Order: sequence, then C-alpha cells, then structure tokens
Amino acid sequence: MKFKRILLKLSGEALMGAKQYGIDIDRVAQYAEDIKAVHDAGVEIAIVIGGGNIYRGLSAEKAGMDRVQADYMGMLATVINSMALQDALEKIGLRTRLLTAIKMEQICEPFIRRRAVRHLEKGRVVIFGAGTGNPYFTTDTAASLRAIEINADVVLKGTRVDGIYTADPEKDPEATRYEKISFQEVYDQGLNVMDMTAFTLCQENKLPIIVFDMNKPGNFKSLAEGEKIGTIVRD
Repeated sequence: MKFKRILLKLSGEALMGAKQYGIDIDRVAQYAEDIKAVHDAGVEIAIVIGGGNIYRGLSAEKAGMDRVQADYMGMLATVINSMALQDALEKIGLRTRLLTAIKMEQICEPFIRRRAVRHLEKGRVVIFGAGTGNPYFTTDTAASLRAIEINADVVLKGTRVDGIYTADPEKDPEATRYEKISFQEVYDQGLNVMDMTAFTLCQENKLPIIVFDMNKPGNFKSLAEGEKIGTIVRD
C-alpha cells in the first residue's frame, strides 16, 4: 500500500445518493465496503464527514439565523452522519470508534489526540464528528486539522467528480482534469478544492490532498494502492 495512515474526507451531500435529502443507506453501505477493502489491506483509516445532507449552517445564516447557533446545529448533523457510517462499518465486521469535538458521552468518545492515534494503531477505523467544535470552521478545516494531528500521510477528499478541473465539469464540457497541481497554482487559478483555511493548513504542513470520485466502487482501494486516480495537490 502507498499510504500507512489516511484521513478520508466525505461530504454530507455524498451520503444522499440519489435522494434530495438525508441518508441513502445503499450509498453508505457501498462506502463501508470500500473502506473495509482498504482497511483489510493494512491501512489505518480516519474519517471526517460533512453534514450538508441534513443541515447547512451557512444556508441557515443567510435565512436569518445566528451564525454561531447555525454552525453548532451543522456540527450535530455531522454526528448523525458519522453514526450512520459507523453502523454500516460495524455491520461488515470492522471495529470503529467515533470521537467528537463536542462531548456526547452516551454515543461517542470526546476527541483526545493520543486516544485517536491509539485506536488507529489498534486497527480501529476512527470517525471524527462535530467538526472542530468551533463555529466559523468547516468540516474541510476539521479534516485538515485532524489529519495533521494524527500524522496522516494524506487527505483523500472523496467527491462525486473524479478530480480537480479547470472549470466545473458539470457545467462546462470543455473543462479538463488536472492529474497533479501545486498549492500555489490552486490559489492563483481560484480553484475550489477546499475552503481557504483548510487548504492553507495542508500547505503549511506539507500535507498532500487527493481529490477523487468516491462513488465509483473500488476507487478508494486503487488509490490507496498507488494508482493515479483523481488529482493530487502538493508542492
């Protein structure tokens, strides 16, 4: 395997599958099988999931809600998604731990860095919920921060497109995909990979990001094995 320890970032919207809202159990089951294939090959896996399929803090703020209140509600949405993925993983035999930045002792452990690393070393899939625990920070930032804290080799951002393009491939048929690109080129071209805080964290800590299509079964394992899938961002 190319990587020893991976931070997998999934968007909440990805869990919707073909639905307009909520969680598509079939899509979650597919993700679980893909994660198991990589885990069974000996890779340590940590996961951060967004909450946009259930609740988006930014959208609520635009509708008039207090931003801090809205962001905390978004963090709770990520915990719901994390629990759904945890259930799917455990149904197929993986041992997991859900650690959250907001204490919820009845359903998960509080995030403690050393504990998280120990779980990974013991072969458990670790899911980080509730973002960073702070408003004004996205789950992309949480993914970058947790990846740095646990000394992950890479952030793999699983999306519904197969990499970073010169333009939105769903809107522009002329858009072309990058196989690799530098952090500076992403800045200069204004490409939408992660929010700026998350992106800068990865750049400053020399942590590569790979954007790939998580919806294609087997892609995650092929990427972990070193195949050139998606787009890699590194200096």
